[in-house]
Amino acid sequence: MNYQIEGRVAVVTGGSSGIGFATLRLLLAEGAKVAFCGRDRERLSAALERLRGEFPDADIVAHGCDVLNAQEVQQFAERVEQQLGAAEMLINNAGQGYVASFEQTPESAWLHEAQLKLFGVLNPLNAFLPQLRRSGRASVTCVNSLLALQPEEHMIATSAARAALLNMTLNLSKSLVEQGIRVNSILLGMVESGQWRRRFEQRDDQSQDWESWIAAIARKRGIPMGRLGKPEEAAQALLFLASPLASFTTGATLDVSGGFNRHL
Repeated sequence: MNYQIEGRVAVVTGGSSGIGFATLRLLLAEGAKVAFCGRDRERLSAALERLRGEFPDADIVAHGCDVLNAQEVQQFAERVEQQLGAAEMLINNAGQGYVASFEQTPESAWLHEAQLKLFGVLNPLNAFLPQLRRSGRASVTCVNSLLALQPEEHMIATSAARAALLNMTLNLSKSLVEQGIRVNSILLGMVESGQWRRRFEQRDDQSQDWESWIAAIARKRGIPMGRLGKPEEAAQALLFLASPLASFTTGATLDVSGGFNRHL
């Protein structure tokens, strides 16, 4: 499929692994120029090396920064424009969850989750906004979670912060549409990750293979498709929403949860 992004500049935050890295691979396969950032410099370098090995002729920028540091993100944005040109697609992927019940969640965790989910999007948006405005067909796409609509008691602070992010992105879609910038999100359920692989290595029944082990978890959690999502499946949804193929879509949330959602 032609996503109509050849030669266009795409920025992915949290691109060193998982969904972010899978998204970079898809963007590069479609001929885009890409830039990505991350806090872990070793993982950032390893990701860049892998991408250059697979796409030796591609235009790629990797930059170490923390999305919660506005100055670092601004420096990232300036480097992207200098080396690749103005960004037209911003994909906000950086983030993680805090697992704890209400009784176990300290005030600092509430504050950090709100800061990470909101300013993890706002800082990159503010830094790249002048570039996005010049495009006329720009997009901002955010990785969010089904927790935004379907909160979990064991992730109460993250659930609240995810709901706030969903609210904010819908408002941004209204604020930025007249500037030619679309804003959309994907809502994730449970996705395969390094953390799940580490849990698999520590499983009680060592005779159980990955497929049967992960299927048992999916059944226990009530995922109708009987498995966890793959990073590349989330990446495909992000690529579609970021691309001109979704040119009449803004303020939308695309469910990528394998049917895990229990709401209308």
